[in-house]
Amino acid sequence: MGTSKLEREFFRKLNKVVEPAVRCGLGSPRIAPAGLIVLETVGFRTGQSRRTPLAAMRLGRYVFVSTARGERSFWVKNLQKQPRTRYFRGGREHNAKAFVMAPGKRYRRPKSLPPLLGKLTDAFAEYAPANWALAVLMPEQ
Repeated sequence: MGTSKLEREFFRKLNKVVEPAVRCGLGSPRIAPAGLIVLETVGFRTGQSRRTPLAAMRLGRYVFVSTARGERSFWVKNLQKQPRTRYFRGGREHNAKAFVMAPGKRYRRPKSLPPLLGKLTDAFAEYAPANWALAVLMPEQ
């Protein structure tokens, strides 16, 4: 089994155990701004719903998720194809639109981001290591 297949299988097995607990609220960012969420995306190949537990940081109504596996993370590819998404935090479902910054993708910050968050994404775009990806989950009304 190749390294990428082994890595993919490891995360699939880990996610099967972790995802239900996180979706119910275990480890969610509440008082502390960082914790775990479950991100639900639409598979870019299959069109099926995919749930992935991720470390996240909450800043006001916005949630940041990131990975050092940018080019290999399917949730990143899924959000690039379909930015409308939902996530589970604190046992509750939230609808969002994702702004994705990933390797090979041109950076263009949404005008709707508050100024401070815009400066944070600008800094990430300028200084992030080559393979990192970041998504900002912006709440939908």
